[in-house]
Amino acid sequence: MPISNKALIALLASTLITTEAFVVAPSTGSSQVAKCSPFVAQPARSNRVFSMVTMSPVDDLIAADDDDDADEEAPDFIVSSSDLDSVEDDEEDGVMEFEPPVGFTYQLKLAEVREQFRRHDTDTGSPEYQVASMTERISYLTKHLQANPKDFSTRRGLVALVNKRRRMLNYLFKEDVERYKTLVDSLGIRHKAPGRVMSRAEKYAKYASKKKSKTRDSL
Repeated sequence: MPISNKALIALLASTLITTEAFVVAPSTGSSQVAKCSPFVAQPARSNRVFSMVTMSPVDDLIAADDDDDADEEAPDFIVSSSDLDSVEDDEEDGVMEFEPPVGFTYQLKLAEVREQFRRHDTDTGSPEYQVASMTERISYLTKHLQANPKDFSTRRGLVALVNKRRRMLNYLFKEDVERYKTLVDSLGIRHKAPGRVMSRAEKYAKYASKKKSKTRDSL
C-alpha cells in the first residue's frame, strides 16, 4: 500500500516531538532553557546541599562540647603527691600497725602448746596432749563469747568441751597423780580431784541414830 507524502510528514513530526520531550536541561545553572517542548525535565534539587545546611549547626555544637570536655578533663593520676606525703607521715608515726588475725594467733599457740606437752614425736592421744589442746581451745572460745555473748551454739560447744576436759583430768588422776599435778600446775587449770568412792556405812555415818523419844506405851 503506497504511503502518501502528507502521512509520511505527519509521522516524522510526531517522532520528533516524542524525542524532544525527554531532553534533560543542562545543570550548569545558565538561564537558557530548551524551548523545544513543554515537557522538558527540570533538574531536581540536590539533597546533599540540604544535608550540609542542616548538619552544620550540629557539627558546631559537637565541636563546642568537645572543647568543654577538654577544658574540664580531670588530671590523669589517682593519688596526688600530698596524699602520699600524708601516708608516709602516718607510717613514721606508727599509726599503720596491723595485728595478725585472731584465728592465726590461735593456731600458732595451739601448735606451741601441743609441742610442749606431747610425750613423743608422734603423740596425738595422750592425756597431756589432749588436755593441753582442749585448754587452748577453751581459752579461744571464751574470748569469742565475750565479744559475741549471743552465740549460743558456741556456748553449748564450750560447755561440752569443759566437761570433756574434766573427764580426761579425772582419768589422768586415777592413772598417775604426779603427771596430773604437773599438767594442772603448768596449764593453770582449776580442777577438783575426784575422791575415793565412799562405802554405804561411811556415806551415812554422819546421820547418827537419834534416841527414841519416850512414848506413852513405854511408861
